[in-house]
Order: sequence, then C-alpha cells, then structure tokens
Amino acid sequence: MRLGFEHILDLRGYDHILFVVALTIPYAVREWRAVLVQVTAFTVGHSVTLALATTRVVRLPTSWVEFLIPVTILVTALVQIARARALVPDAAADPATEFRSAPLSSPTTWGLAFGFGLVHGLGFSNFLRALLGAEASLLVPLASFNVGLELGQLIIVALMLFVATVGLHLGVDRRRRVVAVASVVAVVSLVLSILRLPM
Repeated sequence: MRLGFEHILDLRGYDHILFVVALTIPYAVREWRAVLVQVTAFTVGHSVTLALATTRVVRLPTSWVEFLIPVTILVTALVQIARARALVPDAAADPATEFRSAPLSSPTTWGLAFGFGLVHGLGFSNFLRALLGAEASLLVPLASFNVGLELGQLIIVALMLFVATVGLHLGVDRRRRVVAVASVVAVVSLVLSILRLPM
C-alpha cells in the first residue's frame, strides 16, 4: 500500500500526476459528482489492466506502454481545451457556473477516462511486477498496491478541487484557467510522447 501511495505521488513519475490533473482541470468542489464519475472510470480501467498485466494474463512491450501514457495525457488535455473553448459565455452567469452550459460528465468523458485508465494500469503493473519478482501470491500485494494508488490519487484530486474552488471565489475565469493549464499539460505530454516514441 505504501509503495502504491508513493508511486503515484513520486514527482519522478509525474506523467500519472499530469493525467489526473488533466482529468480534473474543469472541476470545483461543488461538482464532486462529476469528478467522482471521471475518477471512478479511470480507477476501474487501471485496476483491470493492473491485475491482468501483473498476473501476466495481458502483456504489452514496456516501450509502447511508456509511449502511450503521455499520449493519453495529451488527448485528455486537448479534449479539455476543446470543451472549454466551445462554451458560449453567458454575460449574466456566475463564473463559478459557466461550465454548466455543457455537461461536465458524459459518456465521452468517462469513456475516455476508462479507456486511458487501461493504459495507465499497464504502466503501474510494470512497476509492481518489477518489485514483486517471482512472488508466488500476488493477490494481497496487488490489492494493497491498488489501494495505495487510489489514496495517492485522491490527494491529487482534492488538491485540484481546492485550487479550482479558490480560483472561482477569487473571480478567476474558469475557461481561461482550463485552457491555460491544459495547454501546459499538452505541451509537456507532447514532449514526453516524442521522447518515448518506440524505435
């Protein structure tokens, strides 16, 4: 559990942190239900492949997994930018509610979160398998590692919601914030994708 917790919060593995950031950029505390849908979809996705890949039921070359992870971050960031830019601002709207003119959670958004969670689970499994080696029983270590991942992920989500909520109360325009943060995430993930391109 401790290793899972430390792994997702380790700044040397910031790609997973970037994905959670990209996933939760638009949301504030009052939209916790929409956040719950996104995060749950991601959790289910990565839990499935974490179990399958750690037990060697599914195998994918590490180089491709490491390449696909920043690609999922890039796509998520671009989706957030497109959603933010597509909104028509309401002059009378409270900045805290301007995103309500478009659904914060939809089959497209949570479907992407689930699908990309499958990719990230493969990345987590490479780390866990390297730690466990030839250990006979994987069930308890696998479950504990996954719980640790989720606890770490919740800290990132809580921090993002707090920052977004403070920004809204200070009158920071949500659309500009989303576009700005997502653009930075997109550039970083694009560079990572290029650097990790399988040769």
